[in-house]
Amino acid sequence: MTRHKHRSERNRFATIAVGTGQTEPHPHRGGTNDVVPPLHLSTTFEWADEPDANEHDYSRESNPTRAALEAQLARLEGGDHGLAFASGMAAISTTMLSLVPPGGHVVSSDSIYSGTEKLLTEYMAGQLGVTTDFVDARDPENVADGVDVDTDLIWAETPSNPLIRVCDIQTIATIADDYDTPFGVDSTFASPYYQAPLELGADIVVHSTTKYLNGHSDSIGGAVITDDGGVFEQLSSAQRVGFGNMLSPFDCYLVARGIKTLPARMEHHERNALTVARFLENHDHVARVHYPGLESHPQHDLASEQMSGYSGMLSFEFDGTLIELEAFVEGLVIFTPGASLGGVESLIEVPSLMLPDEFSRSAESAEISETLVRVSVGLEDADDLCEDLQTALP
Repeated sequence: MTRHKHRSERNRFATIAVGTGQTEPHPHRGGTNDVVPPLHLSTTFEWADEPDANEHDYSRESNPTRAALEAQLARLEGGDHGLAFASGMAAISTTMLSLVPPGGHVVSSDSIYSGTEKLLTEYMAGQLGVTTDFVDARDPENVADGVDVDTDLIWAETPSNPLIRVCDIQTIATIADDYDTPFGVDSTFASPYYQAPLELGADIVVHSTTKYLNGHSDSIGGAVITDDGGVFEQLSSAQRVGFGNMLSPFDCYLVARGIKTLPARMEHHERNALTVARFLENHDHVARVHYPGLESHPQHDLASEQMSGYSGMLSFEFDGTLIELEAFVEGLVIFTPGASLGGVESLIEVPSLMLPDEFSRSAESAEISETLVRVSVGLEDADDLCEDLQTALP
């Protein structure tokens, strides 16, 4: 698997996010020198013969607005290729179904999004005979023990949902290299601002653009970035022809707009999250806080080495009954009970109460307790957030 150039050889992250300072021309601005790449809603483009042939002919195959976003995503991650999908799960499904043949073998971290787990254990196992070994990837030796010469894909989610566990990307990448096996990382919780899996040796990085990349809770989408040309060709063909799954031009426009403020938002998310995590850590009705920015997190040192910041996601173990926990959630004013994450607003989720089917599937294997609370810390005033928690907690 190929490796790509370090970020120091490119513009700094905030410049890339805003989209200025690019040395290459802007072919997607229609010759009008727009500062913002325009929104192209057309499904088809007029055919022209060489040498005046258009780059685009039909929007399932390619679209100028999507192409602009995909190039922007690739630059953010330091990859060579980007693909934009209609959802994060579409990005994950296309990656796995393209790289893992029927009867194939996957080694996956055991703490992953429940939708990814269902894809592996129900659809890929039941329909395609794919075997997945779920391992505690916090210890890379567990990954090494699960991989063999027939392994088709190594998959990790770091930081993980919802326990905020961290995997050593660089060490796992070395294991993947030893077996010449593609290594994919779901880096949604970190965002490209705080973690660069490709630089650490991964071959594929996946994001739900719904979350931090868009950042405003108004667009569903997913992205895959890779620096491996062979992997890209497989995924690109599957996206365009096999599944026909791509992000709409309008959603591409929204994600591209959100990316421009990603650095500023992520730094604010992190400041607020650290304040909230410290508050919760000292509360009598909180048994444990899972946030890698806290020194009490068992993988704080690894997170500090692997990530440039700790993002805005945390979870905690509520010390009380489920009835008391439900009353706490109902007592919140600023935090909104709801799924998803990464938007400007603070959200709170109790998997056992709000997602009972998903909770029942993953609780035992992922060690998720009935009183676990997941928090997406938004951009409100940090003191207001802590006061809201203080008022609602018993």
